[in-house]
Amino acid sequence: MSGEPAAAASTTSAATSSTSASASAPVAPYQVRFTLEGHKRGVSAVKFSPDGVWLASASADKTVKIWNAVDGKFEQTLEGHTQGLSDVAWSQDSEYLATASDDKCVKIWERATGACLKTLRGHTSYVFCVNFNPQSNLLVSGSFDESVRIWDVKTGACLKTLPAHSEPVSAVSFNNDGTLIVSSGYDGLCRIWDAASGQCLKTLVDDNNPPVSYVKFSPNGKFILASTLDGTLRLWNFSSGKCLKIYSGHQNAKYCISASFSVTNGKYIVAGSEDRCIYFWNLQSREIVLKLEGHTDVVLCVDTHPTLNLIASGALEKDSTIRIWAQV
Repeated sequence: MSGEPAAAASTTSAATSSTSASASAPVAPYQVRFTLEGHKRGVSAVKFSPDGVWLASASADKTVKIWNAVDGKFEQTLEGHTQGLSDVAWSQDSEYLATASDDKCVKIWERATGACLKTLRGHTSYVFCVNFNPQSNLLVSGSFDESVRIWDVKTGACLKTLPAHSEPVSAVSFNNDGTLIVSSGYDGLCRIWDAASGQCLKTLVDDNNPPVSYVKFSPNGKFILASTLDGTLRLWNFSSGKCLKIYSGHQNAKYCISASFSVTNGKYIVAGSEDRCIYFWNLQSREIVLKLEGHTDVVLCVDTHPTLNLIASGALEKDSTIRIWAQV
C-alpha cells in the first residue's frame, strides 16, 4: 500500500466526471454534491433507502452510519457488531436495516431509534452479504462458510440453510416479487433459488469460470448482473441461461465491487473500480459513457438513488469517505 497524504481524502476539488466521445447519446456529467466523512476505516457498502430519504454506509470500523440523502447531513451511528461490516440493507418501508459482519452475525436495526432489535446467529464464518425480500418479512444472507441462509425477520429464526457454493458467497439478493434468490460465489457460479422451497432452479457459469464477486437482479427481474474478478460485468438472461452483454474497461481483479442499474435518466450500468473511479456503461451499447474521478482509493461500493439522478459511492481505507454525486 503506497502512502498518500491524508488531506487527499477530504478534498473534492479533483472530483470531476469526464464524458467519453461515443456514438451513444451524451450523458450529463455528475459532480460531487457531498463528501461524507466519519468512518474510521474503509467503506464496504452504501445503500439508499427505498423511500430515497436516507443513505446508509457500512464500514470495516464495525459501524453503520445513516445520512440524509438529500442534504448529506449525518444522522446517527449504529454500533454493536464486534468486527467489521461487509454489507447493509434496507427494509422496503425504510424503517429497518440489516447488517452483515465478520463477527458471523446478522443484526436487524430500527432506523428511528438506532436500536438493535435482533441478532441472527448461525453462520460459522464471516457474513459477507445480506438483503431483505420486497415484503421485508425475510432476510437472505451469504457467508464465507459457503452457505446461504434465509431468516424470518419477526422471530429471527433461520428458516433454511442452503449449501449454495463451494467457496465463499459474495452476494445474495431477491428478485422484485420475492419469489427468487440469486447468489454468487468465488466458485465462479451464480445460482437462482426458489425462495419458498430453497430449491436450486438454475446455475449460471461462464466458460472461463472466474470468481463472481457481485450479483443482483435487474429492476424488472428478468436479468442478472454479475461482476467477476476478470474485470468484467455480465448481463444474463437467467431463464435462457445466456449471457447477453459484457461490460469492461474498469479494473476489478481483487475486491468484491458492487454494481447497480441507473434507470432514473436513461439506462446505465454503474460500478466502482480499483483505479479509484466510477464507471457508467450504456446498458444497450456497452460503451463507457462516464467516468467519475475524485476518490483516493479503490471504489468498493456504489448505489443509485431510487428516483433522483444521484449516485452514492464509498472507498477503501486510504479514503474512507462516501461521496454523493448529482447530475449537473
